[in-house]
This record gives sequence, C-alpha cells and structure tokens, in this order.
Amino acid sequence: MRAFLVFLFFFIGNLKPSAVAAQDRYVLVIHGGAGTILKSKITPEQEKRYQESLEQALLAGQAILQTGGKAIDAVEAAVRVLEDNPLFNAGKGAVFTNQGKNELDAAIMNGQNLSAGAVAGVSTIRNPISAARAVMEKSEHVMLSGIGAEQFAKEMGIEMVDPSYFYTPQRWHSLEIIRQRDSLESTKKNQQPVALMETLERKKEKYGTVGAVALDMHGNLAAATSTGGMTNKKWGRIGDAPIIGAGTYANNTTAAVSCTGWGEYFIRLVMAKSICDQMEYGGKTLEEAANQLVMQKLPALGGDGGLIAVDKDGNMVMPFCTEGMYRGYIRQDSLNGPIKKETALYKN
Repeated sequence: MRAFLVFLFFFIGNLKPSAVAAQDRYVLVIHGGAGTILKSKITPEQEKRYQESLEQALLAGQAILQTGGKAIDAVEAAVRVLEDNPLFNAGKGAVFTNQGKNELDAAIMNGQNLSAGAVAGVSTIRNPISAARAVMEKSEHVMLSGIGAEQFAKEMGIEMVDPSYFYTPQRWHSLEIIRQRDSLESTKKNQQPVALMETLERKKEKYGTVGAVALDMHGNLAAATSTGGMTNKKWGRIGDAPIIGAGTYANNTTAAVSCTGWGEYFIRLVMAKSICDQMEYGGKTLEEAANQLVMQKLPALGGDGGLIAVDKDGNMVMPFCTEGMYRGYIRQDSLNGPIKKETALYKN
C-alpha cells in the first residue's frame, strides 16, 4: 500500500506542472468585419460606438473564460452580442439582398473534437450562431440552409423573429445607393462588362462579418463566424462564413480561425483550414501561415479581407489587407497576471 501511495504521489507530481500551465491562460479574439474603414470617414462619436460595442462582445466572452468556462461557449456569447448590434453586418445589422431581403449565414466549430455546425440563407432566426451550434450538437448534419434550417431551429427552441426585425434604415439606404449606381451604369454607352464593373465597385465597399476565436483554460479552441453577406447579393449567394474550412475552422492541434472579406476568394483558398494545414504539415507558425495567405495569396488572387486566429499555445494574429478591420482581444496569460484588452479599427 505504501509503495502504491508513493507511486501515486510521484505520478500526480509529474502531471501537475502541465495541468497548471493549461489552466492558467485564456484568450479571446473578435472581429466585426474588414474593408474600407478609414478614420477620415468615421466621426469620433461613431468610433466610440464601435469601440464600446467590440468591448461588450469581449466582456461577454471573458465572463465565461475567466471562470474556467468553455471556448465554444465564449465564442457563441461574443458573436451573439455582435449579432444583436446593428453596427455590424450580422444578425440585426444584416445587409439586404437584391430582392430586399436579409439572408444570414453562420458557423461554429469546436477544436476539441472537430464537431461543427452551420446555417445558411436564413431570414427568421434572431441569432444564427446559436442555430449553427444547435446543428452541431443536436443533429447528425453540419450545414442546414433556408427554410429547412429555420424549421430545425424552431424545433430546437431557438428564438425566431419576423423578417422585419432585421430592417435598419442604414442597410436599406446602402441597398438603394447600389441599385441607383447599377441603374446609372446600365444606361452608359460603351460600358465595361458588368462582371468587371461589379468587381471594381465591390473592392471599394466594406465587407461585413463578425467572428470570434478562443482558447480556454482547458486548452480547447473554438471558432465562430456570422454574417449578413454582401449588399445586393443575388441568386441565394452564400459566402465563406458558414463553410467549414473556408471562413471558419478550429482544431486543438493547431489553431482557431474566423475570416472576414470577399468570401468567394476565401472559399477558393480554403483559407481557415489552409492556415491550420500549413502549421500542422508545413511547420509554420500561426503568424507565418496567416500572413502568407492574407497578405500574399489573397490579394494575388484578386480578393481582400482579413481574419483573426489563436493557436494552441495562445499566440494570436489579426492580419488584414484592407484599409481597416474592426477587431479586439482580451487575454490573461497567467493565473494572477494582468488582463490585457485592446480594440482597434484602422490599419495603424
């Protein structure tokens, strides 16, 4: 018996340092979209609203992480705050399609077991990110879309709303402006091909998506992304946000990633998983992998945008190749260490 106790003491003693290291630290990073975000175009009052809104989302996630809660709960909580805020293109602040509707997409992924869930093209779910989590945890599927996704969400007790809930004057005005521009362009003689015109114009416009990535005290990673898509989008267009591996990905062996930008290009690059693959199979650091894809491969292909990511060791990155990206982080690197928090909008 004595020998067994000595062995047990020795075994526990050897485990303790690594266990403490895993439980001492948490990190939460969020974004609210990337694009033409210029200080000259935003008033001090508007800037303050964005800063305060980002901080509210950070605090919602931190409240979970600092008490030993799960990364998956933290990213959902942070994204729900952003979905309820009309400043951001997700949930309440979603942009309008060409038909004057709001079609929302969202995805969530648990890095601990690679479980994932997503919804696409929904119009009556108040918080699509919670519906995506329900798909992950309460169905045998990964992605549900349209009416089917809404029916599933309703059966799961997710809060439903009338489509009018998503109406905001600012987003409707943006649609009207683009419609007027397209009408004027169609009357011009010798105009460039429509596809090229749309490409040139969209590069000037802000893309809206919200997202969060987290590392919890148990060493688990999670990622969540939600969006209203692209203003004036047609034909049920779906971007990268709800596509696992493109706009959203998390794996405990590498990193958690949430993207924002021109979704078609993020899909082609399989952006989020490509970063994790370069880390796992190419031996690159998170910073090296993210910078190569966002700062080199993405613009070389013709796209733009940014992302947030945190790796299994707590390293985080927030690269973007646009004029700005709404972003922020909160972290505590040791049990009694200081809590670090920061939000930012512009490039510098």
